[in-house]
Amino acid sequence: MTRTITRQLPAAIVLAIAAVGLPAMAQTTTEPNAAEKAWDATKSGSEKAWDATKSGTKKAVDATESGSKKAWTATKTTTKKGWDATKKGTTKAVDATGNAIDKGATAAGDATRSVGDKIGKEIPGTAQNEAAKAAKP
Repeated sequence: MTRTITRQLPAAIVLAIAAVGLPAMAQTTTEPNAAEKAWDATKSGSEKAWDATKSGTKKAVDATESGSKKAWTATKTTTKKGWDATKKGTTKAVDATGNAIDKGATAAGDATRSVGDKIGKEIPGTAQNEAAKAAKP
């Protein structure tokens, strides 16, 4: 009888442990191995890097476009101011030159007439000479 119990006892223990252990083992999830963890981390890091690159590139493009627009606007404004100043300065110069010529011509004409009157007073038979004689008492 001893032989039968010894053979049956280990088999019963194995079955009892298997009955408890197998369902417990079936319920546990297996953890991903190191390679899968590394792949997931690399994939996540790559996605983050890609998103950061896209975002940075978009910001750089926007900044470049904004800077270009500001530069173009400043160039147009400065060019217009320069053109307006040149026009205004040219107008003033033309007016000043025209006025100077008019005044100079008038003064030259007046001086010429004055000299002519003085000469005419000395020449007998001229209107200036007759007027000078009549003015003397």
